[in-house]
Amino acid sequence: MKKKQVIAVLAAAAFGTTFLGAGSAFADEPFRTLDEIKESGTINIGVFSDKSPFGYVDENGEYQGYDVYLAERLGKDLGVEINYVSTEAASRIEYLQTGKVDIILANFTVTEERAEEVDFALPYMNVALGVVSPDDAVVESLDDLGEDDQVIVISGTTAETYLVKNYPEIRLQKYDAYAEAKTALENGNAAAWANDNTEVIAFAIENEGFTVGIPSLGSADTIAPAVTKGNETLLDWLNEEIVALGEEQFFHADYEATLLDTYGADYEDTLVVEGGAVGAAAETETE
Repeated sequence: MKKKQVIAVLAAAAFGTTFLGAGSAFADEPFRTLDEIKESGTINIGVFSDKSPFGYVDENGEYQGYDVYLAERLGKDLGVEINYVSTEAASRIEYLQTGKVDIILANFTVTEERAEEVDFALPYMNVALGVVSPDDAVVESLDDLGEDDQVIVISGTTAETYLVKNYPEIRLQKYDAYAEAKTALENGNAAAWANDNTEVIAFAIENEGFTVGIPSLGSADTIAPAVTKGNETLLDWLNEEIVALGEEQFFHADYEATLLDTYGADYEDTLVVEGGAVGAAAETETE
């Protein structure tokens, strides 16, 4: 694992520059091709730094989690070093479009709207939305919410999009960082928190006094890597890599190394996608 390069990342973000050879504003395209990445010896991968167990920085300052486990393998098979770039949910598309990262591996749910702005590779995980709330006022249906109740969401997530579209009357309390959202729920600032069901299930398991009253909300979706729109060489390599990794049951090994302690064995086959082999995979390629 690579040490967190906080100063360099913040400096790059502050001045709108690229980092370690990523695409430049003066280039014809805002991305680096597969060959350019290999020649540079470094790949820039955007991950979460505060979303355990998917992407987070541990007590030693090292990136860990389900997405990071995959990133390490990608770097190894490409034969390059990895520069991890911490991202928030709302910044994932921007970081690709401005060339700050080559790949986003930040629990990125595939949607038609996002597929118009970035290119998704084959999926590696299943996901739906879920809602967690305090034990003394469990929200089992969005209809349970009162007129003054608020629901916490992370800006730029599918939970925000879903609620705005389908429940415009619900008052949303928006945060940029997962840590802020969790603290707000713990402090009783809102009636519930809506997010990926994997996230809210993990939160309820790790924090006494909370229950996932709605384990599945809306449609079932998938999580996939994303690259800058039009970066065909990198996208093709990622798809081939995901298929090859599926043949060795890599993503089950990833789950057992990073998610088993949180979710247990019962969720493994429900959450893991091997080789991109789900119905949504074909749709992703044509969006």
